[in-house]
Amino acid sequence: MGALRQDPTTGAWVILAPERSGRPAGSRKHARREFPFFDASCPFCPGNEHLTPPEIVRVPNDQQWKHRVVPNRFPALNADGHSEVAGDAHLREMGSLGAHEVVIESPLHDERLDEMDVDRVASLLCLWRDRSRALAAEPWVRAVMIFKNFGDRAGTTLDHPHSQIMATAVCPPDLRLRVDVASAYLEEHGHSVYSAVTEDAIRNGERMVAVRDSFAAVTPFASRNPFETWILPREHQASFADLRDDQLPELAAMLKTVLMGLRRGARDPDYNLVVQSAPVGEGSSQGFLWHLVVLPRLTTMAGFEMGSGMSINCVAPEQAAKDMREALARVPVR
Repeated sequence: MGALRQDPTTGAWVILAPERSGRPAGSRKHARREFPFFDASCPFCPGNEHLTPPEIVRVPNDQQWKHRVVPNRFPALNADGHSEVAGDAHLREMGSLGAHEVVIESPLHDERLDEMDVDRVASLLCLWRDRSRALAAEPWVRAVMIFKNFGDRAGTTLDHPHSQIMATAVCPPDLRLRVDVASAYLEEHGHSVYSAVTEDAIRNGERMVAVRDSFAAVTPFASRNPFETWILPREHQASFADLRDDQLPELAAMLKTVLMGLRRGARDPDYNLVVQSAPVGEGSSQGFLWHLVVLPRLTTMAGFEMGSGMSINCVAPEQAAKDMREALARVPVR
C-alpha cells in the first residue's frame, strides 16, 4: 500500500506509491555501454594531460598517477567573480565567484568506482577531503560540494571516470534548510536527527543496507528515489573535512558495498552521488552530520514533481534495502 512519509531532515513530504509502476529494477535492465581501457581522444587518459587545463593536484606526483585534479574547462563558477551583492530586494545579483574542479579518478578509461580496490577508493576519498579543506580555506567560500554523475541519465558528459568539486560564495538553499532543520530538531529533542535516523535504521533493520563500526548505509524512511541510499558517520562529524585518515578505508569499503548493492540489486542504474557537508564555518554544529547520498536514476521527474516539489517513489525503502542486502549476500563485496 502507498503512503505519505515526511523526511525528518527537511520536513518535505514524499509519496510512496509501489502500486504505481511496480519495481523498476525488476522490469528494466539498464544497457551499460562498454569502453576501452584507453581512448586516444579522451582528455583524461594518460598521455593527454596537455588537453586539460593546468592541473591543481596529481596523486602521486609522478608519471604513474592514480588521480588528477584540474579546473573544469567549462566552469559554472570561477575565481574571477566577485562577492558584492547588487540590485533591489527582488532583483539581487552578484558575480559568479566560485571554484569548479574535476577529479580524474583513474588513469583507466573504463574503470568504475565500484570496481576499484578499497585502497584506491580510500585514496580518492582522501583527495576529495583534502580538496574540501583547501577550498574551505578561501575567505569567500561558504560551501563545498562534491558530486559524481555516473551515466547518461545522471548527466555525465565524459565517459572517463571522474567526479567534480564546486565551492560557492553562497550557501545552497537545500543545505541551508537541512542545517536549520537539524538545529531546530536538536534544540527540541536534545539529539541529532541524523543520529536518530542512523540508529533507528540499525535497530529496526528493515532499511539497513550495511553497518560497520564508524559508518552505516541506510535507505531513508522518506526516500525520494527508488533505492536512494545514504552513508552516515556514527560519530559526530558535521563537515566532510572532519573525516580522519583512519576512517578512510572503512568508508571506502562501505561506498563499494553500496555501489555494488545497487549494481546487483537495482540492475546497474545510472546515479548521482553527492557529499552533503556543513557550510564552511559551521562545522561545530551538533545537529547536522555530513553524509554521502547516492541517488539512482531509475525514474524521471515529471509534471507533478516539478510543480509540487514532492517526490513520488515507487519502491519502498524497506524493499530497496532488502533487495540490496540479498544481492550482496549472493556475491559478497571484496
